[in-house]
Amino acid sequence: MTLQAVLAPLFVLIALTFALGLWAFFLRLGALRRREVHARDIALREPNWPPRVAQVSNAFQNQFELPLLFYVLTILAWITKQADFLFVLLAWVFVALRVLHACEHVTSNHLGRRAGLFVAGAIVLAVMWAIFTLRILLA
Repeated sequence: MTLQAVLAPLFVLIALTFALGLWAFFLRLGALRRREVHARDIALREPNWPPRVAQVSNAFQNQFELPLLFYVLTILAWITKQADFLFVLLAWVFVALRVLHACEHVTSNHLGRRAGLFVAGAIVLAVMWAIFTLRILLA
């Protein structure tokens, strides 16, 4: 696979992370300006933000959890020449699930649907890691 094909899903996930981060920043700034929260109430990362701000901020924070394993795997798969069609296909499935998870997180935030999307993404990523691991160990 080409470098562009392998990195495209990673770039989409990074764009999602930046979009959520900017959104959270502007929501936080707005809450501070409207005096819905005071700096002393959140200076040490206390959970005192208004619910909507916390919702988007949590979606942003979530992008630094499971996706970290995806970033590492993508780099390793490219370096070791294991990034084939199956890898790219599974990468797009993982990224699509992450986008859906983030959308659920910032809209209705239904825990059952959100958890289902998270688990599905985790399973896809675990399969990707299992395939990669087996290919490396059995090479």
